[in-house]
Amino acid sequence: MSAHENAQDEYLHRLRHSVSHVMAQAVLEKFPEGKVAIGPAIEDGFYYDFDLPRPLTPEDLEEIEQRMREIVAEEHEFVYQEIDEDEARRLFADQPYKLELVDGILSAGTDEYGEPLDAPPVLSIYRNGSFVDLCRGPHVANTREINPQAFKLLSIAGAYWRGDERRPMLQRIYGTAWRTEDDLQAYLTWRAEVEKRDHRRLIRELDLLSFHPEEGGPGLAYWHPKGGRIRVLIEDYWRQRHYEGGYDIVFTPHIGRAQLWETSGHLDFYREGMYAPMDVDGQDYYIKPMNCPFHILIYKSRTRSYRDLPLRWAELGTVYRYERSGVLHGLLRVRGFTQDDAHIFCTPEQIEDEILRVLDFSLDLLRGFGFEKFKVELSVRDPNHSEKYAGASAMWEQAEQSLVRALEARDLPYVRMEGEAVFYGPKIDIKITDALGRAWQCTTIQFDFNVPERFDLVYIGEDGEEHRPYMVHRALLGSLERFFGVLIEHYGGAFPVWLSPVQVVLIPITDRHVAYAHDVAKQLREAGLRVEVDDSNDRMRAKIRKAQLEKVPYMLVIGDREVEAGQVNLRLRDESVPGAMSVEEFITLAQEAVESKRLL
Repeated sequence: MSAHENAQDEYLHRLRHSVSHVMAQAVLEKFPEGKVAIGPAIEDGFYYDFDLPRPLTPEDLEEIEQRMREIVAEEHEFVYQEIDEDEARRLFADQPYKLELVDGILSAGTDEYGEPLDAPPVLSIYRNGSFVDLCRGPHVANTREINPQAFKLLSIAGAYWRGDERRPMLQRIYGTAWRTEDDLQAYLTWRAEVEKRDHRRLIRELDLLSFHPEEGGPGLAYWHPKGGRIRVLIEDYWRQRHYEGGYDIVFTPHIGRAQLWETSGHLDFYREGMYAPMDVDGQDYYIKPMNCPFHILIYKSRTRSYRDLPLRWAELGTVYRYERSGVLHGLLRVRGFTQDDAHIFCTPEQIEDEILRVLDFSLDLLRGFGFEKFKVELSVRDPNHSEKYAGASAMWEQAEQSLVRALEARDLPYVRMEGEAVFYGPKIDIKITDALGRAWQCTTIQFDFNVPERFDLVYIGEDGEEHRPYMVHRALLGSLERFFGVLIEHYGGAFPVWLSPVQVVLIPITDRHVAYAHDVAKQLREAGLRVEVDDSNDRMRAKIRKAQLEKVPYMLVIGDREVEAGQVNLRLRDESVPGAMSVEEFITLAQEAVESKRLL
């Protein structure tokens, strides 16, 4: 990103932060007894959390938005001021959430959003009009910089204070702000397309999956037959590519004894993400949040020689991790998911070739699903908080340099992410860019020689002595659940032909055409296509409409002419009509689309 682009982003951040304060002023004028929490700028907009005497309505948002425009026109300055503790407690005497933030800043060294401070704590406020907030900024200088036609309040949502379901539920108002009205309208158009592609709606409409938080528990997905069909297709392609790529596929249990998780370090570094143990024969067992310790046990099941390495073991392993209910989000944030995990055990001499191999494999596999644009991040440890990480500094430096050399060898631009490494090693993250320009985290390639040390992994070298193997953790799709959610939104539910659960619907116009439709369906199934016959009593146009709503790629309409000529009349889900053709011609067309992974 250029310096100019950085400056533009910084200005938009200040602008949106400022509009959030204007919104808070308008809300408190409408609800003087209201309590305010936090109100940051976020990507594409801002939000503010409130504790109000009644639920907000869409009509309230319209009224608040109008008052915001009036406040902007009053040309208030945003005034920064540093204050002492006594002044803070006086100013926010009737604002309990602000007082809690004051306590956090002074005692815990965290800012108003709960993030660690990198300097001695300072209490600061910003004033604009009648509103004052505990805030570090930054803001624009005056409300006159805010275009009154370039912001909009978007929605109301519930949000637990500090993201903790044990704390009060607040009302969160989301909004967006831009430099110009044209920018705003472009964003709203884009947002409408995002909502149209929302996987949480499409999984219901297309009968792919469901969630049952009350009966079955939140964050757990139930795959329906059509969703299950797509999952099998994804898994089969994944397995095929892995076998071709020199991997072996393994299967491991869902639970393990506490001792295993103590050795791996998960109980020390990841306990808050694990579920409570279960007692089995007087021993504590944990449901697995990761697959790696199990693959390590397979490695330790026999003596390994340098001649055996590298070993590449992959698994579609279902894991369970605790996520707060407030952050669960359809398939994108769940508690139970199947990770497309793999672990590579190799010699020190092999490690950089293996990382390069994984990089190439990852990008090629993702392209198979229709993704062509990628963003790469290198996550490294925070040198100021070494206590959060396992392993010696020399090990971390060597691991990081190996990843850097791999990225440079493939000429892949990357962003360095300080402090984003997990506890046992630095990693490369690959984000895919979807049809709407959004980046999604999928692939992780993680160097690790901390875990081999903890488990005392060895191989017999060419010299007959024991040596420590290196290890790479690797997930390409990330998890099947999250990847499927991204796929749904990328394609808006209109999957490429090879992934469509139903590829062809035959539509007989009347009952006398049904027998021929079933004959054609038999031929198509024998050719490997997934077919349904709509022999309901609905009219032809209703059948076509139903197939289009279900986003079926091909509709074959059959009437008297088609029966007499031994043909089918092809319509596509994009509403184009190639027209009459022989069954053999259609089979060739469909098979080519499947083979090339085309949309149609």
